[in-house]
This record gives sequence, C-alpha cells and structure tokens, in this order.
Amino acid sequence: MPVLTRLIPSPVVVDIRPGALDDLAGILADQRISSSGTLAIAISGGSGRALRERLEPSLPGAHWYEVAGGTIDAAVQLADSIKGKRYDAVVGLGGGKILDVAKYAAARVGLPMVAVATNLAHDGICSPVATLDNDNGRGSYGLPTPIATVIDLDVIRDAPPRYIRSGIGDTVSNLSALADWELSQRVNGEKVDGLAAAMARTAGESVLRHPGGVGDDAFLTVLAEALVLTGIAISISGDTRPSSGACHEISHAFDLLYPQRAASHGEQVGLGAAFAMHLRGATEQSGLFADVLRRHGLPVLPDEIGFTAEEFVAAVEYAPQTRPGRFTILEHLDLTTDQIRDAYADYAKTIRS
Repeated sequence: MPVLTRLIPSPVVVDIRPGALDDLAGILADQRISSSGTLAIAISGGSGRALRERLEPSLPGAHWYEVAGGTIDAAVQLADSIKGKRYDAVVGLGGGKILDVAKYAAARVGLPMVAVATNLAHDGICSPVATLDNDNGRGSYGLPTPIATVIDLDVIRDAPPRYIRSGIGDTVSNLSALADWELSQRVNGEKVDGLAAAMARTAGESVLRHPGGVGDDAFLTVLAEALVLTGIAISISGDTRPSSGACHEISHAFDLLYPQRAASHGEQVGLGAAFAMHLRGATEQSGLFADVLRRHGLPVLPDEIGFTAEEFVAAVEYAPQTRPGRFTILEHLDLTTDQIRDAYADYAKTIRS
C-alpha cells in the first residue's frame, strides 16, 4: 500500500498561555508523558530555585537536579545522575541552556523530554537540536523533539526583555534562511521540503507583521507559537535549513571571532538577516527587516552591539567557514573583502536613509 501521509514529529502537548505553570502537574500527569509522576526535573541554580519552591508541592514524585551551565559535560553528568532510576520523563525548566542539557540527557538515557521554557530567546524550545559548549567551542546535537512544550506568558513577561527581543530576531531570520534554501534549490537542485518551509515562513511572517510589542500578551503568544512552529519545521526537514542560512553563518562567525564580545544569538541573526536580504538585492525587504528590528529594540548596525564596520566585514568574510556544505547567498556571491566592505557601506547608507 502506498504511503498516504507522513508522520510529523511534534509534541503531544503545547500549552502557551498566562498561568500555564499553575497547571503543570496536570499536564505532566498525561498518560503519554508520566503515568506515575516520577520525574527528573532539570533547573538552573538561579531562577530555577524560585520556580522549584513554587512547583515542588504539586509535584511530589519529582526529583530536582541543578544544572551548571549549557555544556556537554553538564548534559552527560545529568544523564549519569538519572540513569537507572525509573523516571517517566525528563523535564527541562528554564532557558535555552537548561532545555538543551535536558534534551541531550533525556536522549542519552532513552526518556521523553518536556520543555518548560522560561524565556523566548531562540527557536530551540521545540526543536530536535541541542546546542552545547564542548572542548572545541560549541556543537549542535540532533535529538528527539520534546514530547510536550509549556510556556507560561506570566513567567515570560517577568524575564528580561532582551530575551524576548532575541527570540524576535531569531524568528524573523527564518525568512532570510528560506530565501537561502530556495536559492540553493535553484542553483544546486537542493530539495526544499515544502511543508517545513511553509511552517517556518508562517512563523517568520507572523512576527514580522505583528503590530504588538514585547509587553503585549497577544504578541508574546504569536512569538511563542512561532518559535514552536520553527522547531517543528526543523523536525520535519531533518536539519536546520528552515531557520538557518547566511544570517546564522554570520552569527556563528561573531561567536568564533569575538567570543568574549558576542551579542545575543537573536541580535546577531537579526542583523545578519537584514544584511543578507540586502546582499540578494531585496532592498525593500531588508528595509522592512531593519524597521521591525528597530521597533523592537534590536540592532540593525554592528556598532549597536559594539562591533566596528571592519569587524562586521571580517565576520561576513569568515561566515561561510562556519557551516561547510551549506549554500547561502554568501557562498553564491563569494565576495572579496573589498566587495563585502562596499556592500556593507551601501546597506548602512540605505537603512539610515
């Protein structure tokens, strides 16, 4: 019999609303997640402790583990700590580092993972990828998609606004990444997964076009949903193509060339996306990106995050080396240093006008 459809890896529960944490025990009691209530919950040593005090009375069967940073060593240590203890699931409660450590540890011991996000800094909330620091810098590890995702907008609102802004930059950059994917299809015949592209595009456009701001629940809901959709798009495609192109290559170059000075991931990829759209001649869309990023308090020029124009040029030149084998507008144009410098000067002039 022919395959009539395909199974999409996605959470069985997605709960995005104010007060969602108040119902966390009920969500985790779902028979598909935890039949016994025996859970391993990973938290940070800072804000995680306050959340533990709040939630511990409603989760009597949970064991709590403090995680020291977003490293591969921390993830292996967590896995070793929970191995053989008959947990139903691993719960990551915190920001991106905690979620990624919990994802890796859960996969290592063969347990489902629940992502309870306390900020919206990037699209890793629901993705099948963990980004962890290792001895060689930073690595990305393919893992199962979280079985459930919980986002309490009351908690999100209490987080520093820069985390929300970072998520905005990461989501908007989907549109630049998709343009790179489609470019590779035209030039190299690379296959584009239409469903993954549609989901990532919907996510990016929903945030780009929304009139609200970081203090608005309606906007936060759209942003949270967009980050979840992007994670599912990555699961569908089997790689990060729906959300990672030249924009992310430029960000990775910042991280590698200036590790002590790099800005947030979302700030860097947002700036990279606006510049990449300019490089491909989409001046109007580049200007729209810049306008939206500015409105939300995100940078559109390197000096707004502490880098000179020459440092930005160096990052763009180095960027293709960060993702060997990935074809984007940077690889397509293969610009010299002087050409990048001229393109940046034109970009800066255009968005300042």
